[in-house]
Amino acid sequence: MRNPLNTTIESVQPSGIRKFFDIVSEMDDAISLGVGEPDFDTPWHIREEGIHSLEKGRTFYSSNAGLKELRQEITKYCKRKYDVDYNPLTEVMVTVGGSEAIDMAMRVMLDPGDEVLIPQPSYVSYVPCCIMAGGVPVPIELEEKDDFRLTPEKLLEKITDKTKVLVLPFPNNPTGAIMEKEDLDKIVPIIEKHDLFVISDEIYSELTYKGEPHSIIEYPGMWERTVYINGFSKAYAMTGWRLGYACAPQRILKQMLKLHQFAIMCAPTTSQYAGVEAIKNGDTDIATMREAYNERRRFLVTRLREIGMDCYEPYGAFYVFPSVKRFGMSSDEFATRLLKEEKVAIVPGTAFGECGEGYMRISYAYSIQDLKKALERIEKFVKRIKEEKGID
Repeated sequence: MRNPLNTTIESVQPSGIRKFFDIVSEMDDAISLGVGEPDFDTPWHIREEGIHSLEKGRTFYSSNAGLKELRQEITKYCKRKYDVDYNPLTEVMVTVGGSEAIDMAMRVMLDPGDEVLIPQPSYVSYVPCCIMAGGVPVPIELEEKDDFRLTPEKLLEKITDKTKVLVLPFPNNPTGAIMEKEDLDKIVPIIEKHDLFVISDEIYSELTYKGEPHSIIEYPGMWERTVYINGFSKAYAMTGWRLGYACAPQRILKQMLKLHQFAIMCAPTTSQYAGVEAIKNGDTDIATMREAYNERRRFLVTRLREIGMDCYEPYGAFYVFPSVKRFGMSSDEFATRLLKEEKVAIVPGTAFGECGEGYMRISYAYSIQDLKKALERIEKFVKRIKEEKGID
């Protein structure tokens, strides 16, 4: 029998995150600090709007691009946040989570052999989506000494005559790194000079703990060459609602919408009605959750340093990215032993790119009580490792 499978899809490796959580699911008294999902319930007024839409029988398809009211609210959000104007009829589409938007953007922008610059460590979907779209992923290895920010020097090192797209994954999963205005100021001229396009994944933009978030779409000349991606999962604790969106020039969005039309049809209607309520009246909810995350962030960084783990300070998302290099073991070995010996699951940095070796991703989208309990176990484990290896 001939191989029924597409060889490109076969070559893509599954997510490195899942390995540990498959084990955790069968382990009693295990604590998982690895899932990137808010521990808050979706705020009641948002859930209520979803329920109300069902009670009213609003269970039919929306337009392919999404409810007009939701697209209008998305454009208002971009205007008040970044002073950028999008046409809700031709430059905005609602997607099944931000992940669909990433996939659609890659597929419409890439021809076979086009190179995509992907700063790493970063979200696990960028490389597979690039490969499945026929592109060539080119990692840009970010470093802790730069606070895992994209520097102009690192960007220039990787640009070739085949480079077409730059992914901007900030605030970053897994490092928690952000790009401040002065950082964006330095890379915008390079993008323009080399005629690059940008996929700016800003799903964590509301979870920034240092000043106001900035977006590349604010810069003159960048709106025309950027697919701006955001969604409701992280900011509004709506992961299971599967609701995201993309904003882009009509030339690009028209083709994304064509793909979406044939592959998806439309995002869930109930979720879209809830999304209208979230984006219109959810700013207070965001502020409350952000304050709680910030408290956990400070606690986690402080405790990790106290127990002897090197940890730079992240200012975005809800992850810390401590180093385990001083313990003389790989990220995978550290995570595997911690899970087996202390029943705490965290994610090896290598799940987010090879340059993540020597680091671990720990999520603080959990209660302070869970974090304290987990840190007690991690402290015991680190003490044991230090004794084994004679580390002060």
